[in-house]
Amino acid sequence: MADLFGSQPYMGLPLLTAAPLVAGALMSFRASLSFAVAACVISVLLDLHLERPTTALVVDLADVLTTGLLALGVNRILALQGRRLAQVRDVAEIAQRAVLPDPPRRAGPVAVAARYVAAETEARIGGDLYAVQSTPFGVRAIIGDVRGKGLGAVSTVSVLIGAFRVEADHVPTLGELADRLDDVLARGGAGGESEDFTTAVLLQIPPDGRTAQVCNRGHPPPYLVDGRAVSPLEPSTHELPLGMRLWPGAGADGGASTDVFPLSPGASLLLVTDGVTEARDGQGTFYDPSDRLDPGVYPNPRRLVDALVRDVARWTGGRNQDDMAVLALTRTAGRGRGPDDTPPPLP
Repeated sequence: MADLFGSQPYMGLPLLTAAPLVAGALMSFRASLSFAVAACVISVLLDLHLERPTTALVVDLADVLTTGLLALGVNRILALQGRRLAQVRDVAEIAQRAVLPDPPRRAGPVAVAARYVAAETEARIGGDLYAVQSTPFGVRAIIGDVRGKGLGAVSTVSVLIGAFRVEADHVPTLGELADRLDDVLARGGAGGESEDFTTAVLLQIPPDGRTAQVCNRGHPPPYLVDGRAVSPLEPSTHELPLGMRLWPGAGADGGASTDVFPLSPGASLLLVTDGVTEARDGQGTFYDPSDRLDPGVYPNPRRLVDALVRDVARWTGGRNQDDMAVLALTRTAGRGRGPDDTPPPLP
């Protein structure tokens, strides 16, 4: 239109050559090819309409054709990168599941559900972890977040979960268990020279299910969902993350502190990583489960996990910037699998 009606001819040629490039970067190969062919045809028709010399017609066509071919090349490169990124995501998911298997649906007096949601901004394996295990001391669980991403984080996750599964059956107290895991990470850090660490919450529920013992090592607190409120279980003493005990100035004395909270029948414990608590809305406000999540009694922990994941997605508009791990444990009506302690139905 600029060439046909403008005061100065040929002023639209730069825009004509730019159209295939834009299409190549944003559209499919077929659409990009259509734009390239259309640009060449329009260039020739404009030059014929304006009675341009043959030499000028050939030069203009060569410019548009070269740009069109370049746009097709860009389109193929972007498509190839997209396929490779999808393959990397698939491999990352497989590796994540290999080191982070689903926990049992039932452990002692609690029903269990978990969810791992990978960040959409990267195709790298994250460092979030969780595990649940029945032990002679009751049900023990851990949720944590390893500093960093990639294979280094996966290695730390694997070591930490392996150590948890071994030590949880033999260490009598939750504080000692935290210290054992601290020692494992410290030894893995070459005598404390590494800057890697892991924030974590360790949890223990005795066989009667009446209380929850919590050891918080620099991690977002768990939440108690009891039908009346969603309450963060803040630690009475703030502890360093796992792996930092040997850092200079850490004051490593051992003996991690623990807190005990009552757990009524039907109540749930919700453990999350900072992918939940640091999720932001459009105004940059952090997500707060105690304000946003419905405090009602959920029929099973999977419903609670689903509700949280959906609400975080609504809060962020579906743009999660960090990996998100969620672990929920719901106390059933009684002890064991008697008539008053039927496991809640899991869909």
